[in-house]
Amino acid sequence: MEREGINPEATPSGPGCVECLATEGWWVHLRRCAECGHIGCCDSSPSQHATAHFTETGHPVITSYEPGEDWFWDYTVGKGFLGPTLPDPQSRPEDQPAPGPAGKVPADWRDHLHH
Repeated sequence: MEREGINPEATPSGPGCVECLATEGWWVHLRRCAECGHIGCCDSSPSQHATAHFTETGHPVITSYEPGEDWFWDYTVGKGFLGPTLPDPQSRPEDQPAPGPAGKVPADWRDHLHH
């Protein structure tokens, strides 16, 4: 079954949040746009780039980009669901920590979380 906002051929934009990597930022967890493959950081992260990507583009569906997670989220209805398998890779590299990327996360990172 096809769903609006999911492109079954979109590959991930890279191993981490596009904007955080470009600005020396860091993230807690990663999210993948199911329409274009943009990798952004979650809403607990300081910069919340995944939601900003939705706001800027209108791409309504994300999926987790964390190892072992396979859920999807639709911003337009505010609900999660299980979706199709998208092209590999399915998650950030296993050796990349969360929060990440390695060497960029401040020691007091918990003090910077959004709740």
